[in-house]
Amino acid sequence: MLAILNEMSKHFHPDTKTIDLALFKVVYIAPMKALVQEMVGSFSKRLKPYDMEAGELTGDSQLTKQQITQASIIVTTPEKWGVITRKQTDTSYTNLVRLLIIDEIHLLHDERGPVLEAIIARTIRRMEQMSEYVRLVGLSATLPNYQDAAAFLRVDPAKELFYFDASYRSCGLQQ
Repeated sequence: MLAILNEMSKHFHPDTKTIDLALFKVVYIAPMKALVQEMVGSFSKRLKPYDMEAGELTGDSQLTKQQITQASIIVTTPEKWGVITRKQTDTSYTNLVRLLIIDEIHLLHDERGPVLEAIIARTIRRMEQMSEYVRLVGLSATLPNYQDAAAFLRVDPAKELFYFDASYRSCGLQQ
């Protein structure tokens, strides 16, 4: 949520106290349709005060062009976003993506890993071609080789890598 709020702050106009939602999109990639639905509900509820809408984009649920335009956050599965980023016919909203959050990034080592790898590679290539920065955020509770994943995401370990170990927990955890 902090990454989303940070992106919103970049488009905040202090004079009018508004956020220009037409200038950016956030894509949240979740591994399962059930988690996509849960996150759409959570984002919709939490970001309603900012007039931000979340849209669900999976193999079972489609969004019209109008709904995609209205949605500030697109919550999708890796396979669906992979299909969308492979298509080069309509890039009107994919070019607006400024934040890509990949939940369960440890699935890079799973059978779905190649789909995530392709999404990340296309995003990085597009950044290089268009000279437009897209923040990549990988989330995982079980990623022992987080340095390897960070290197793949082209993260500067000195400035951009955040590893939250057990010391950040409010209550102790035995491992």
